[in-house]
Amino acid sequence: MGYRKNLRIVCGNLKDKGSLIKTVLSSKPHKSAVRCVILRATTHGSSSPPSNHRIAAVISLGLESKTEACSCIQALMDRLHSTSNALVALKCLYTIHNIIGKGFFILKDQLSMYEYFGGRNFLKLLTFRDDLDPETREMSKWVRWYAAILEQNLLVSKVLGCHLYSKRAKNVIGKEKDNFSSSLNSDLLNDIDALVEFACEVGDLPDSLHLQRKSLVYEIVRSVGEDYRLVQREIGTRVAELEARMMSLSSSEWTQFLNSLTKFEDCKEGISLLFRNRNRNDELWDLVKETKAKLVAVMKERGNDGKRTLVVRFLQRTSGAS
Repeated sequence: MGYRKNLRIVCGNLKDKGSLIKTVLSSKPHKSAVRCVILRATTHGSSSPPSNHRIAAVISLGLESKTEACSCIQALMDRLHSTSNALVALKCLYTIHNIIGKGFFILKDQLSMYEYFGGRNFLKLLTFRDDLDPETREMSKWVRWYAAILEQNLLVSKVLGCHLYSKRAKNVIGKEKDNFSSSLNSDLLNDIDALVEFACEVGDLPDSLHLQRKSLVYEIVRSVGEDYRLVQREIGTRVAELEARMMSLSSSEWTQFLNSLTKFEDCKEGISLLFRNRNRNDELWDLVKETKAKLVAVMKERGNDGKRTLVVRFLQRTSGAS
């Protein structure tokens, strides 16, 4: 098994060098330069994440022009969809994650086009499987998990109207009431649905947590943890706002709110297992628990009021008939 893996590393390194030479000799120098940057950031050999300067080189491709940004994202997607190697796929996804978090708007915009035309699973890795050995099959689960999180990350950005890492999102801190005062209940509930779905994707983790000893997987989990911390903040502000508006919610909105909070609580165990008490935010979980209790109590009271109203109406009808 070790021989097969070592042979694969050697073949992968040779393949990378061959791809670089072929790209350099391409008749389209502009696109070839972009593809070289992507190839160097997503090599076969190492199980370490791409270095900072490799990631910076990719992100800088969004500085020059829309054409260059388009070529960058196209080359990255081609690399992702043409590989059957779990490590290469994870490096591609990690690079995409860095574009989402640190990239310039023009790069993010090109990435969003894939999400717009490709739908919910635009990364198309639901069936990804590296069958070299048991470990690569386990790594394939991390590929599918990570892809689902990045897809949901972009969906959250679409629903919120800004990226989680954007200045606009950061400026919301301390201004929640002013920011949400003009928001409809339905908008806040839809925001929470998307944010909770992100948390559920995080909590639906692979069972091979021991693979976090690999620096690439460890760095991926750390990066996802940063996103989850921001998602916690966004959930907390909206739950607090809707709690203050509780009596103005319709019956369907009550149900949607309660279902979202219950779903969020259901993924708590998986999230805690992944981050091992990092990003705990007990204050948020207490808020969710208290808000759920209030929702249930008021819904019961509304139900009882409704029953009493029906009885009164029935008695009025029967007395009028007599």
